Amino acid sequence: MVIVSNLMFVIFNLLSLVLFIPVLQMIFPKDKDEINWMKEPIYNGGFLDFFKYCSKWYEYTMQQMVLKDPKEALLFVCISVVSAFFLKNVFRYLAIYFQSFLRMSVVRDVRDNLFRKALRLPLSFYTEERKGDIMARMNSDVNEIEVAVVCLLELIFREPIAIIINLIVLIYWSPSLTLFSLILLPISALIISRIGKSLKKTAKEGQEQMGVLFSSLEENLTGIRIIKGFNATKYVEETFRKINLRHQQLITLTFRKKDLSSPLNEFLGSVVLVCIVWFGGSMILDSRENASLTGEEFLTFIIVFSQLLRPISGIAFCISNLNKAKVSQDRINEILNLDEKIYESENPVKLERIKTGISYQNIKFKYKDKWVLDDINLDIPQGKTIALVGESGSGKSTIADLLPRFYDIQQGEILIDGINVKNIGLEELRSHIGIVSQESILFNDTIKNNIAFGLENVSDEAIMEAAKIANAHDFISKLENGYNTNIGERGNKLSGGQKQRISIARAVLRNPEILILDEATSALDTESEKTVQDALEKLMKNRTSLVIAHRLSTVKNADKIVVLQKGKIVEQGTHDELYALNGVYHSLCSLQGV
Repeated sequence: MVIVSNLMFVIFNLLSLVLFIPVLQMIFPKDKDEINWMKEPIYNGGFLDFFKYCSKWYEYTMQQMVLKDPKEALLFVCISVVSAFFLKNVFRYLAIYFQSFLRMSVVRDVRDNLFRKALRLPLSFYTEERKGDIMARMNSDVNEIEVAVVCLLELIFREPIAIIINLIVLIYWSPSLTLFSLILLPISALIISRIGKSLKKTAKEGQEQMGVLFSSLEENLTGIRIIKGFNATKYVEETFRKINLRHQQLITLTFRKKDLSSPLNEFLGSVVLVCIVWFGGSMILDSRENASLTGEEFLTFIIVFSQLLRPISGIAFCISNLNKAKVSQDRINEILNLDEKIYESENPVKLERIKTGISYQNIKFKYKDKWVLDDINLDIPQGKTIALVGESGSGKSTIADLLPRFYDIQQGEILIDGINVKNIGLEELRSHIGIVSQESILFNDTIKNNIAFGLENVSDEAIMEAAKIANAHDFISKLENGYNTNIGERGNKLSGGQKQRISIARAVLRNPEILILDEATSALDTESEKTVQDALEKLMKNRTSLVIAHRLSTVKNADKIVVLQKGKIVEQGTHDELYALNGVYHSLCSLQGV
């Protein structure tokens, strides 16, 4: 339908301009003897003869109408032209109508693929890259792809059709004049291509700057409390203004280069048109008697040729947009082609209920060049609580992150019931693990949906029971809409303790066999810490737990405490055993007054 609609648009666009020409001299002649009265045309077959027959038949019909009543002929022509303009625009809209689904489908698929890839990339990607850059690629870069899809559809289904039809008509009227015009057109194409190369480079810089702009925006809005608290508003405004100014300068330059192609192509086309007027006009004036074109036909040739310039100019404009979109496509492909690093096993092993526990064996791990963990050997028996303590940067969170395979180790292996975690499907592995982190990651949704996050067909009773275990049911019940209360972006309508208890309820509802608590109470006040700690103890009951803690008082009752220093295990045992050693753990306890 897109091809048919564009074909009919081109035909009626041509007719709307040339219907007048053969009739005007007949209606308004200086002398009736000037009119070449025709006999009824005969169709002899053949593709080109068909166009010739249609042209002659129209001219013959108009002559008959002029002989009968010139006013009636003029009215008929006016109605015909209006009808041609109407049908031209109907088919133009139909082409756009059918293109719109394809256009937005491509954009939808690109955005879906980009988001799917973003979710599958390892956490290491987000420690090295800005989230704003991903947002820029999903927004401005995808929008450029949308523009390119429209241009590509026109480049394939409309402009070539228009050029072919116009060329057929031009060749039919005057092959020599058409050949002369085609010799001049490549000059403009060469100039436009040079502009396109320059445009591509500038567009790339502009899109990269858009990523910096989005990152700055996301970072500053997230940290708005600190910005206000430290009276840094003017400093942040000035920093953002400079980034925004640089983006404006690059995008302005990109638009100037892109928009230069159309007027330049139009000017060069007008130069070609003037050359044709001079060349063709000279041919007619030099051989008035034996001229292959009459004045009316020459005027029609000029009008049709001017219509040939429109699709050529459209192609130049589309190529400019495609050059700009090519940069965006390259940026999107950079993400889509990234190595996910965390690979699924081809034949994943089914992980049943955990029987023996977890074992870290000879683990060595680094994010870039420096080893963060060095020769870690650690056993976590099923149903036991193991606490990781040590100074910041000692590798506690890294050990925890390796278990659900947020990162993959370079050396050694992690076993669950003797099965290497790399041989377990990611979804299967993570379904056995519940995580409560220091920062409560909640979503702009209801409390009910946050607790049931990632699960389907969960009953209200199960959600409520999980909230009770997490000591969250009482404060939720007092809210205006209870469990259907929207908690705002990142849960900012709730206090720190309330957010943490909802995070715990979320973990309770999953009923995981393995629990990772990453400094779950370190950011809370004393009263909230006591409530949350009580909820955590309920949660850890009969579960295999890996607890990361700065406050040593919260892990005194752990089955085993593991002390880390510079990526190595230096001590491990119960609280009493380690305290009696008078070593690193004793020093940490003394500093905290434990």
